[in-house]
Amino acid sequence: MNYQEAVDYIEEIPKFTKKHTLSHTAEFLRRLGNPQTGQKIIHVAGTNGKGSVCAYMQAILLAEGKHVGFFTSPHLVSINERIRIDNKQIDDETFLKAFLRVKAVTDQMEAEEIAHPSYFEFLFGMGMTVFAGKKPDYIILETGLGGRLDATNAVENPALTIITSISLDHTRYLGNTIREIAAEKAGILKKGIPVICDAGNEEALAVIRNRAESLSSECREISKNAFKIIEITDKHIAFFRRSAYDDSIPWRLRGCGLYQAMNASIAIAAMEYLLLEGERAAGDTDRESYYSRWRAALSAVTWECRMEEVLPGVFIDGAHNPGAVEAFVESVRAVETAACPKSEKGELPVILFSAVEDKEYEQMIAYLCRHLKVKTFVITEVEDRRKVPADKLGRIFRKYTEESVLVRADRKEAFREALSRKEPGGKVYCLGSLYLAGAIKEELDGRKTVC
Repeated sequence: MNYQEAVDYIEEIPKFTKKHTLSHTAEFLRRLGNPQTGQKIIHVAGTNGKGSVCAYMQAILLAEGKHVGFFTSPHLVSINERIRIDNKQIDDETFLKAFLRVKAVTDQMEAEEIAHPSYFEFLFGMGMTVFAGKKPDYIILETGLGGRLDATNAVENPALTIITSISLDHTRYLGNTIREIAAEKAGILKKGIPVICDAGNEEALAVIRNRAESLSSECREISKNAFKIIEITDKHIAFFRRSAYDDSIPWRLRGCGLYQAMNASIAIAAMEYLLLEGERAAGDTDRESYYSRWRAALSAVTWECRMEEVLPGVFIDGAHNPGAVEAFVESVRAVETAACPKSEKGELPVILFSAVEDKEYEQMIAYLCRHLKVKTFVITEVEDRRKVPADKLGRIFRKYTEESVLVRADRKEAFREALSRKEPGGKVYCLGSLYLAGAIKEELDGRKTVC
């Protein structure tokens, strides 16, 4: 079996299996030799910001000379993106070797009438197999869906748990309220293991606090008072941390997503716990020398499709749920305000939007229409069985706005239309679905023709 055949096999898995219990995943890992045993694992859950927090932690660990494994999802272009070593996705040879190992275990399980691992479980098994061979100093595990029942939660002894921003998403699986969703995310907490969390939502925070208290786990809360935004442009943001150790030198991040200040602050707090309090005695550490390296590392991080400028004035954002759309709008308005004094009028942006069926897309659309002034909404659809037809999305947009709404079902035509509507000095923002973001990235990377 070659690499492409392995990828094709994995992509067919959803057609003949389903999500399993954690005991099933634990048995799967046992048959793989329990590759998680003895590893320092940072386990991350949340609705929004997981990938960014993981990327920032990875950058800091690499700056400290650590060897880092990173399991993330979803992928944007190549499935190899999900398994990274020292910020490089594994090559096809490593992917195939891990696949064959996991496939052999899976075949034996089926021979014993034990259910085939799910798509996510299979890839998780591959990731842990790769990490067992590479022996990283730290492994960063990002949950796929939820937390309590996520396959990654079969790891019993993480070094640290992290919960990022929580909002409504995957409601048919995780619950219809913030409290219900927070309870699912807080399911990754382990007895006596500290949790660092985004304290921005009081309902979610109350659930996380209660769960941490019941497990005798320290809960370190990162609120918006932990930092202060001091500069924002369409290229970067800068902020001060309000810390006893570090409160006067700015931290700079690429991109204009205001939400990244919170994500970076969570990542910094996690690294302070693991590297300054864990590996070294807190009182015997020259923190400023660490912070200097960390600032340089974070300023260089580019996390794809998070307010990423892919062409001059053209941005892709992975916002695909109501909370993420709210954060997107806040960032766009902040950039526009910074760029244009109140006495001036800037060019209105063009929005390219698409969505999939299992998202709260009408809520996302309503918020965009009510809170963001735009020149034109260009509506398209993604190439996925869960797509929402462009004409259906267009009707919803017209329900909430009197601005121009153009429906172009063909994604390439929609992208060309959005670019043609952009004024000199104006901007195009593409959002609503990671499938849309990934498709545009793939085309712009030269793999396909966009225009």
